[in-house]
Formats: sequence, structure tokens, C-alpha cells
Amino acid sequence: MPSSTFKKFLTSLSFIFLISFSLTAQQGDPVNGKKLFNTNCAACHKMDKKLIGPPLGGIADRRSNEWLQAWIKDNNALRASGDQDAIDIFEEYNGMPMIAYPQFSEQDINDVLAYTNGEPAEAKADVAATQEVDPMVAVGKKLFQTNCASCHKLDKKLIGPALGGMADRRSDEWLKAWIKDNNALRASGDKDAIDIFAEYNGMPMTTFPQLSDEDLEAIIAYTTAGDIKQVAAVEGEVMATPRSSTAWMSYIVIFVLLGLIVWIFVASNNGFLKIAATIFVLLLTGYILFDTLMDIGIDQDYQPIQPIAFSHKIHAGDNKIDCQYCHTSAKHSKTSGIPSVNVCMNCHKSIAGYNGPNTSEKDKAFYDAEIQKIYDAIGWDPENLQYIANYEQKPIKWVKVHNLPDFVYYNHAQHVTVAGLDCQKCHGPVEEMDEVYQFSSLTMGWCLDCHKTTDVDLKGNDYYATIHQQLAKTYGVDKVTIAQLGGTECGKCHY
Repeated sequence: MPSSTFKKFLTSLSFIFLISFSLTAQQGDPVNGKKLFNTNCAACHKMDKKLIGPPLGGIADRRSNEWLQAWIKDNNALRASGDQDAIDIFEEYNGMPMIAYPQFSEQDINDVLAYTNGEPAEAKADVAATQEVDPMVAVGKKLFQTNCASCHKLDKKLIGPALGGMADRRSDEWLKAWIKDNNALRASGDKDAIDIFAEYNGMPMTTFPQLSDEDLEAIIAYTTAGDIKQVAAVEGEVMATPRSSTAWMSYIVIFVLLGLIVWIFVASNNGFLKIAATIFVLLLTGYILFDTLMDIGIDQDYQPIQPIAFSHKIHAGDNKIDCQYCHTSAKHSKTSGIPSVNVCMNCHKSIAGYNGPNTSEKDKAFYDAEIQKIYDAIGWDPENLQYIANYEQKPIKWVKVHNLPDFVYYNHAQHVTVAGLDCQKCHGPVEEMDEVYQFSSLTMGWCLDCHKTTDVDLKGNDYYATIHQQLAKTYGVDKVTIAQLGGTECGKCHY
């Protein structure tokens, strides 16, 4: 190939590469952006609400790409340059500097920005009730749950009899008299009241003289109508706006580069080009190998299949059960602990069926079968409401999700009780997870970044207050981070 032709070829190749790279960088890859966000940003930021830092959803609509590139790579330098926005953000967050990411390429930052501006890929379905609820039934349900649900169910015997359809078996007048004061009704000689008292071994029912006739009518209406079943009715699927993919441009660039390298080694007689191509291939191979090795042991997004389809979304999200009700040892121990089946039975003695919204994949029968697995493990008879005598219990073999290497020491109590951190800080929004997965990378760098940016809470602690005064004078700062208290020393976690 003549020298002039070769120069034109290189010029054209460079132009194609620059154009395609520029287009790809501007577009951004939200998939890679999500990975980078979860690894580097999620400890301090959420999309929709303030955490340690501001919410990042739609951040690219509020700042220019050039400003965001500079801020993420080195916010300290941007602030030192006199940028007013950078200074205002620093002051708004009490002088807490954000970690700098000089290792991020321009493409990495565009990928993160694409993720913060992106729509979820999954379709969303609106859940609608199959029928409207009578306002009186809704009031009755609330009164029932407040006053009756500890002893009664609608469909089966609990401590007292099943109350579903009780208006078909007794008159409204009798029911009102019984609920308000069953003792007085029994003393009047009412045979039905006496028979029920005898059937339940002389256990008197709580009286409710404070309930008005309207309240009682609402309760009776609820026991007649029952729970309105919630069915996932797809009223319309909202699909994500498809993004125009520019991945093909990257493939073209890679193909052209590979073709150029092959041509250099096969057809070119230029020794300098061969040496340069060899060095490039060796560096690229080393980079890929190093990047692959650094991913070993990082199990972010790991989501094993569990023996029971326990939903944190239902328990911690919908029902607002505190994490530490089940993971009781997180306050006092190195480990958070796996709750025993007895803890499950504190609630599931009375909750044998699922009454929440259903989906096409998980209906009531599915969830009821999962609850039955708890009963099978501990030996509970839901019909007779008692444990089965001499039952050989079967442990539930939960699969551990978050695994640290054996040479790493981590103490939950130090972080939960002393530092006062929420579980979501490390485990992510578990209250939104049907199946728990590893949200954070849990790498050493991830832990150290947190220690470098987390201030020590000095309130009510004279020991830390004394150290703070000494360190504040040494470092010339108003606040002291975990790192400045020794939180980056090797012996803290490896000994």
C-alpha cells in the first residue's frame, strides 16, 4: 500500500473511531451505568430521595454534561476553581466532600448518567380491584381488625369461631347484644349464648359496650361481604421508551482495529507499526486479564433460590415489620442472625392464608403453599391450631446471600447499635425486594469509601468527644470521619 494511501486510510479510520466513540459516549449504556452506580454511588445516593447526598434521578436534566464530568471526577478541584454551583452544594451538605472518581472515563460517567435518566425496562401493570368496596364494609373491616382479629377469622376457627356469614346464622339484634355484652346475654338465659359459652370451655368473650349500633352494623356487613380479592388486572402496560442503540458502532470500531492489527502483522513491512501493534495487544490483554481477575469474588446481584419464597416486600414493605424483629441479633452480635421458625410462628399461628394482591405468577394458592412449608417444618396443625405431638421438626435450609471472605471481620452491632446505620445502607431497599439479592459490592474499597465519608456521631459520648477535639486540632477540621479514627487501618478488619 503506497504511503499516501496508507495515511488516508489511517485518517479515515481515526475519523470513524472518533465519531463512533463520541456518539456512543453521548448515548451512554444504562446497563453498565447501573453496575457503576450500585458499586460507587448507591452508598450515598438514591434516585428518588435524599440519602447522604442529593437524589440523582434526572440529574443530567439539571446540570450540563461538562459540569457533571468535572464534578464526578474531582469535585474538590471544581470547587477550588470557584464554580459557584459546586461551592453551594458543598455548603448545603455541611462541608462534606464527595469522593472523587478520577479513574472514571468520560464514557463511564455517561453510562451512570444514562442510568440515572433511564426508565425501567420492565413493564408495569396496574393492580385493580375486581369490584368496588362498600364504604360500610371498609369501615367494618377496620373495626374488625382492631377489635376482633386477635381471636377470630372469617373463614376458620381461631380462638373463637369463624365469623364469615354470621348474619346468616343469627339475627342482627342478637349479634349486637352478644358483642356489646355477652355476659349479660348469657345471664338473661339465652340458650344460644349459653351453648356457645359451653362449647368454648367457659371462655368469656371480651365485651364491647363502647361500640355503637353503626359500628356493629359495619362489622356485620364486613363479615357478610368478606375480603374483596385483589387481582392483578392489566389495564395497560407502560413500556420503557426504546433507546436507539449505538452498540453496533463499537463493534465496527473493534472490527476495523482488529483488521488493522492483522494487516500490520501480515502485510505491512513497517517495523515501527509492528512494534507499536505488539505493545498495544500486550497492554490490552493485560488490562482485560487484570479487570477479569479483579471481578473474582464479587457477587453483587447474587440472588439464590430459597427453600421458601419469603418476600421482604410483603413483610418489611407492605406490613412494615422492623428488620430487627426477625434479625434480633444484629443489635448485639457480630452476625444479624437467621430467625428461627418460632419467630415466624409468632404471626403465622394466626395467618394461615395470604390476602394481599395477586399476580399472574404468584396467586393466593402459591403464597398459602409457602406458609404451609413453615407449618411442615415446625409441625403445626392449622385446622386444630396446635402443635403436633412428637413431631420431628425439619430445619429450613436458607441459602446465605451476603458472604464475606473468612479473613474479613465484620460486626453488625458496631454498625447498627454504635453507628446507628439503617440496614438499607449496606443491603439496599430490602423493603422493595420480593427476593433478596446482594445489593452492594461489599468490596474492601466500598467499605473504605464509606469510612472516609461517614462522620462520627459525637453526641452523648465523652470518649469520642475527647478524641474529636484532639483530631480536629490535628487535621484542622470541624468533623471527624471514621477513617480519621482509625477506620482504614488494616487491623480493624483483618486480624
